Amino acid sequence: MRVDKFLNAVNITKRRTIAQDMIENSVVKIDGIAIKASRNVKVGDIIEIAFLEKSRFYEVLKIPETKTIKKNESHLYYREKL
Repeated sequence: MRVDKFLNAVNITKRRTIAQDMIENSVVKIDGIAIKASRNVKVGDIIEIAFLEKSRFYEVLKIPETKTIKKNESHLYYREKL
């Protein structure tokens, strides 16, 4: 699954276009490397999102089979790392 679709599907971003804009502006990195929106996400990848105050890190636990998932199921697909 593409990284922009993953961020939207697991409710990290509200819309896919927001995820795409963040990726284009090098706000999103996987394993410390700036990526393109077409990059596929694998289980075990560490996604970094650099917000203004600090960066947040998300470990991919599972790839969703559907376009969207329920918000209360998000914890099954990623874990926020401190």
